[in-house]
Amino acid sequence: MRITKNQTTTRTLADLYRSLGRQQVVTITYLKPGETEPTVRTIEIMELRTTSVTISKTGQVKGGDIEVIAMCRLRQERREFHLSGILAYTLHRIGYILTPPQNTTYERPAPQPADDAQALFLYELARDKDDADYRPRRKLVQSETSLAA
Repeated sequence: MRITKNQTTTRTLADLYRSLGRQQVVTITYLKPGETEPTVRTIEIMELRTTSVTISKTGQVKGGDIEVIAMCRLRQERREFHLSGILAYTLHRIGYILTPPQNTTYERPAPQPADDAQALFLYELARDKDDADYRPRRKLVQSETSLAA
């Protein structure tokens, strides 16, 4: 067990990055903000990242903390832990067994029409549902010359 107050943050991060690269489990003793009793969690680290930094009007810097994004074996779900809340940790040789959740895909919204003529054209296509969802019955190949005008 390594106690984080007895070593530098760089050393703690190096150990956590090493376990992430090797996909090995880490057991942490974690103190949630605002609580007095620490909890022990066995986690599978997915990502280490920093929070965004904001500067208030008075010049105080907020954010920039390091977060550990991991799968918690107790809850079997994705959790976020702040590096400053980790009191102690143990590196294991046990491999990952939990499946992380799939990333959601971003769908780009339809582009807005550049002029009124194009807007009218898209409006008419949207009115007629048969034409709006038109897809060719077969794959069109560039080398096929029978479709040439």
